[in-house]
Amino acid sequence: MKSVGCGVLGAGWWATTSHLPALKKHPLARVIAVQSMRLADARRVAQDFGVDHAVETVEEMVGVAGIEAVVDASTPNMHYHNARVCLENGLHVLSEKPMTLSAEQSSELVALARTKGLHLMIGCPWHYTAHALAAKRLVGGGHLGRLKLVSILFTNFSGGLYRGRSWKELMEEGGDSNYRDPYIVPERQSYSDPRIAGGGQIYCQVSHAAAFLGFLGAAPPSEVFARFDTAEIDIDVYDALNIKLQDGCLVNLASTGDTMLTDRQFEVRLFGTEGMILMELWKGSMEFHPRRGEVQVFPKLAPEDVYPMFQPAANLVDVVAGLAGNGSPGELGHYAMTVIDAACRSAQLAENIRLGRQS
Repeated sequence: MKSVGCGVLGAGWWATTSHLPALKKHPLARVIAVQSMRLADARRVAQDFGVDHAVETVEEMVGVAGIEAVVDASTPNMHYHNARVCLENGLHVLSEKPMTLSAEQSSELVALARTKGLHLMIGCPWHYTAHALAAKRLVGGGHLGRLKLVSILFTNFSGGLYRGRSWKELMEEGGDSNYRDPYIVPERQSYSDPRIAGGGQIYCQVSHAAAFLGFLGAAPPSEVFARFDTAEIDIDVYDALNIKLQDGCLVNLASTGDTMLTDRQFEVRLFGTEGMILMELWKGSMEFHPRRGEVQVFPKLAPEDVYPMFQPAANLVDVVAGLAGNGSPGELGHYAMTVIDAACRSAQLAENIRLGRQS
């Protein structure tokens, strides 16, 4: 079977923690080039991961022979430019979240990929869990009836990143020890500087929750009202969103990066006219309660299956090879950016934002 030539943009923390290991593990993936704005870093990564080419720009990347697909793990301010250059040069793209810094940009990328006949994907590992796929089937199959209310609570140990703390300080404080000794640590400004990150929790983590709403098959948003609390820093740390969808469904989405380091939540509650789903994605639990009949309690996920961080890159290879469908299409990145864009405007203007109909 034909292999897939791959390139990785932004060869930093998440690329070397998730995407490069996933690609190196995949039997059909050939990692041909890695990119970093610091060429010395790109060369180091290339040497240590057994990659032939190290480049400094996306323009150099698209000129490397044999590359068919690119994973973009650069900082958010580079996502739009990188994806556009790659798509214009005929390459399939997996972009890390947030896909862009505006809904206008994400819409343009989705349209460009369609025009070019290329695959555009968004890096959301939650879309690949057994529970997520089961919930999507239940919603799509009409088992909940008409969806009327969705409640989402998403928290994570990201508050220290927004404050620009060093990786050593973050690990001394506690939190997720899975990444205690990464190959490369995140740059302090990657999450704390709004010129680079776009914002705080709304771009970094609400991007997951909003994309998941679209993944489950929820209608596009028609109204968004949001309030942010910056916790006395330059970017948002606490976010509360009230959303109305085009079909009338109401959504409450609350999120913070400042949870206590003893626990984090990704609670998703879906209430329909004929049933409800109760999920806790960080805990790997899920129940379906029909209006009539017995409650279905799904088997608890194993710890390694709760957050399948290797799946986005693996799916990119499978999609390009023709072995699988796109499990996290760019349309979901645009769905999230529509919510995020409107939420940022709402918080800034202190008013409800009404949106035009989305295709």
